[in-house]
Amino acid sequence: MIALITGATAGIGKATAFKLAENNYKLILTGRRKNKLDEIKKEIEDKYKVQVTVLNFDIRDKQACYDHLNALSNEWKQVDVLVNNAGLAQGLNTINNGLEEDWETMIDTNIKGVLYITKIISNWMIARKKGHIINIGSIAGKEVYPNGNVYCATKHAVDALNKAMRIELLPSNIKVTAIHPGLVETEFSIVRFKGDEQRAKQAYTGLQPLTAEDIAETILWAIQRPDHVNINEIIITPSVQANARDLIRN
Repeated sequence: MIALITGATAGIGKATAFKLAENNYKLILTGRRKNKLDEIKKEIEDKYKVQVTVLNFDIRDKQACYDHLNALSNEWKQVDVLVNNAGLAQGLNTINNGLEEDWETMIDTNIKGVLYITKIISNWMIARKKGHIINIGSIAGKEVYPNGNVYCATKHAVDALNKAMRIELLPSNIKVTAIHPGLVETEFSIVRFKGDEQRAKQAYTGLQPLTAEDIAETILWAIQRPDHVNINEIIITPSVQANARDLIRN
């Protein structure tokens, strides 16, 4: 079994790589930080004795997506599971004060990147009449919160794309699942606040958030269901979180 995971250098992507390797998946890992990819490849291969291929590119770059994936050998193109994990938030500005470069980064990563990768891999799956696509959405794809405008819009798009994929790939025996996490402690807030670690820590102060491993275990559970079972979507939050805005802090 082969799984391709985007955004595998940290957080949910990295945790999923280790969880699937533990369960004997061969891995194709993509990401922008080559040193991180190389470190993860070595650690996984040493620990789990499974094959790992790493592809160093930015999923916002359409040509890089096509070039790197199409250059894989036929053996590595037999992808059984695609985890569309790469995604990010930039800033917390109101719509009238939004920075266009932040909007473009989120749209290009969270929507267009998912489209580029899915187009390529879904065609490989269609040819084999099998496969499972996992789209990592967000609770922000189910509701909107103040100052989350464009990020929420991109994750609503992922939710819509997940539903469309499920319909359109159904005749090809391809499963499609969306996993929509609430608060998960990863590099997400550091990226959103552009490296301000102190501000990022405040998002998790006074509560126990989800971990990347929690989401990785959920992904594994979804892909291990019997052939006749498809998990259409899962919304998963910490027990102290009811929705995007209501949290209990100590």
